[in-house]
Amino acid sequence: MPAPDPAVLVAAMPFAELLGITVTDATPERAVATLAYRPEICTAGGIVHGGALMTLADSTGALCAFLGLPEGATTATTSSHTVLLRAARGGTLTATARVVHRGRRDVVVDTEVTDDGGRPVSRTTQTQAVLGP
Repeated sequence: MPAPDPAVLVAAMPFAELLGITVTDATPERAVATLAYRPEICTAGGIVHGGALMTLADSTGALCAFLGLPEGATTATTSSHTVLLRAARGGTLTATARVVHRGRRDVVVDTEVTDDGGRPVSRTTQTQAVLGP
């Protein structure tokens, strides 16, 4: 099976595309995506909005969960817990998602978002329901 086209994967998630998320690697075990800093995604003081961080993590984690599903199945986030660890004030943020559990009815994914220096900015654990074909 050929590797999925990253642009096609992002286009399937219109909000992620609107935000400017770029997928750089995507497999059923691990997905990586980036988000470049820009003022439009910030709060006061030029800090990246927590909602932008959560969207980056949720989109990357959902993609990782989706790629390991049986043909015709899809997913929906049923729970998500994010811990914000550090303010991001520039550069490019990188989300790395890894599957913790892949069952018949749900997939649990852990996603770490880091800054250009590799320092953790946030950590998200989400559960994706597996919706049958």
